[in-house]
Amino acid sequence: MNGLNKVIIMGNLGADPELRMAAGGLAILKMRVATGERWQDKEKNWQERTEWHRVTVFGGRAENLAKFLRKGMFVTIDGQIRTSSYEKEGQKHYSTEVVAHSVWSPDAPRSASAGAGAAAEAPFAPPAALNGGYGRAPAAAVDIPF
Repeated sequence: MNGLNKVIIMGNLGADPELRMAAGGLAILKMRVATGERWQDKEKNWQERTEWHRVTVFGGRAENLAKFLRKGMFVTIDGQIRTSSYEKEGQKHYSTEVVAHSVWSPDAPRSASAGAGAAAEAPFAPPAALNGGYGRAPAAAVDIPF
């Protein structure tokens, strides 16, 4: 059976991303992203809930993103959910994370002078269909007078 494993997360970084290099030289960037929701309960009291998401980026994109992303920045992440398991003290545990294919932040620098290779890999350019009317609109869309 074929299926679709796709997730889009729009939220704020809870801490500065952590960049590590694997033994083979592969860059691995780990991030924590917070998303929230707010609703009114039956008694008309406002309730809030924050969800924390672990996100991983691999390769050259990870290295470029580590140069600019900082705690508190708003990010949009497009990726897949991955679940892994490990054993600790004889007990099996499961871990779920998002493996990001693209990361975009309206708070990040947009010029090539911001860092070497920033324009070449365009780590902050939103995919064409990613915004889709959700969250913050690209700057060009804000100026449309209708």
